[in-house]
Parts: sequence; C-alpha cells; structure tokens
Amino acid sequence: MTTSLRTPPNHTVLQVGPLKPSLERTLSENYGALVLPDEASERGAFLSTHGPEVTAVVTSGRSGVDADLMRALPHLGAVVNFGVGYDTTDVDAAAERGVGVSNTPDVLTDCVADTAVGLMIDVMRQFSAADRYVRAGRWPADGNYPLTHQVSNRRVGIIGLGRIGSAIAKRLTAFGCTISYHNRSQKADSPYAYVDSPAALARGVDVLVVAAAGGDGTRRLVDAEVIDALGSSGYLINIARGSVVDEAALVDALTNGRLAGAGLDVFTDEPNVPEELLALDNVVLLPHVGSGTVETRAAMEQLTLDNLDEFLRNGRLLTPVVEPAMAV
Repeated sequence: MTTSLRTPPNHTVLQVGPLKPSLERTLSENYGALVLPDEASERGAFLSTHGPEVTAVVTSGRSGVDADLMRALPHLGAVVNFGVGYDTTDVDAAAERGVGVSNTPDVLTDCVADTAVGLMIDVMRQFSAADRYVRAGRWPADGNYPLTHQVSNRRVGIIGLGRIGSAIAKRLTAFGCTISYHNRSQKADSPYAYVDSPAALARGVDVLVVAAAGGDGTRRLVDAEVIDALGSSGYLINIARGSVVDEAALVDALTNGRLAGAGLDVFTDEPNVPEELLALDNVVLLPHVGSGTVETRAAMEQLTLDNLDEFLRNGRLLTPVVEPAMAV
C-alpha cells in the first residue's frame, strides 16, 4: 500500500538529529522527510543539494538548529522541537530570519514534576543506595542501613516557577513543605515567597530544585556561590538542563562534603556523567528520563506533529516560542 504524503506542495521537511522511532517513521512515511546526515563530511553536499528545498525542520533539544544550519536553509520557516527544551536552537538567529520555533509544553509537566519529587525522596531517604545495600548481601552481614533524612516539612527553593516549577511546588506543598522561589521576575499571583537571587534562595532552604529553562541566559546560574550557600546539609535536585548548573563546582562540593546530596536527571555533556559521581551513595543519577513515560512521549509526539501540520497548512505554530514571520 502506498502512503500518501501529508506535506503540501512546495514544502520539504527535514529531520535533524535522532527522534522517537515512531516519530521518525511518521516523518518519513507521511511527510517524505529528509534526514540530515550525522557525519559533518556528508553535510556540505547534502545541504548544497537539498538546503534550498527545506521549509520546516523537526528536531529535539538534543540536536537543535544553530545559526550556521539556518543559513544553509534559506527558505526555512519553522523549527519544530520535540520536547520542552529548545536551548540548542539559536532562537535569536531564528527571530532575525523570521523562522518560527515551537516546543511541546504542558504535556510533559506532570511527569517531569513527578521525577523531581521522586529524586528528592530518593536522595534524601537514599532508597536507591539502600536497594544496592540489600542486593549486595550487606543487610545480614553489616546490619541495618544507616539512618537517612525526612522529606516532609522541608524548606524547598525552586529556581524557575514556570509550568514545571509550579507543578513541583504543588506536589511538595502536599508534603507539608514550605516553598520559596527565584524567577526572572516575581509572579504576582504566586502564593510562594519570592527571593531575588539564586544564592539568597539557596541560603534559606534545605532543598534547591532547578526547574529553569536552559540557554545562554541561565548557563551556570547555579554556580559555586549558590552551591556553597545551600551548604553541607543541603540537597540539589536538577530536572532542567545540565547547563544551568556549574557541574564542576557541583562535583567538587559533593566529593568534598560541602553538599549533602544531589538528584540529577540532566548533565552538561550527555550522555557522559562525571565519573566522580558514580560511586557516591548520596547522589541519584538518572539518564534524562524526566518525561520518559509512554503516555507523555505519545502526547509530545502528537503535539510535535500538530505543530508541523499547522505550519505546513497555515504558516503558524500552535505552541510557538518564536513566531514565524508570515503565513506560507
């Protein structure tokens, strides 16, 4: 059976970087999408041949579209991101060129917020470490596992009180936690206390949760000063982007006892994780699975395709972070 293409005439879709396998199949079978070669040596010839055809790119936060690639796609109108993060796409260059950029907000909020709370519980109660203790046969040999720390009724600071940060706050309020936050600007309707700097926020809490967007504006926002302000009894949870935290400073604090622990779903150079963290029982390490549920990934895939369809039909995006210049 021949699959009919959904791409309107005069439109070519380009896949940049790996995507969810079912999304890749749909882009290939239903949209006739081209795939940008992984090898840099092959890209020049590919872009010379196909670059002028491309009007829409589908990518993810892992790959994105930089300014150089945009210049090689002179008729590009939209970058459609699978995922909420889009810091690997040069949004300033996109805005200058009239290229729209979309992401998939809301549909992953609950699962990422659940992950943040799960990491907080795990690192403070050391459930993963206790599981390893049992599996290694240490319970009968060495006795009961050492005491850990209570999660409920803690002071929690959240950096980035957007959709995900607010969902985390709502969950932790049910745990009896006192919530404060730092944002680019104070939220007038927020029931939580606003703190005007990350360091000041860290100084007044037991747990610091990083939920800020990635990108140059937040790069190393959580630096050595913030980590030291959190202190040797404090915990850091990061479900945002690895770039938001100064990873070298974090590793130094954890290995030298200046931080009680960390729960990390994201890293600076994924999939590479600092080797120093691998042996620490007070650190929980996840392979960037915050939104990694069947339900959420299916919803993300559908919203990605809905954004692509809307752009191809009407020159608009359903969930833009940068608006396209005009209808096409």
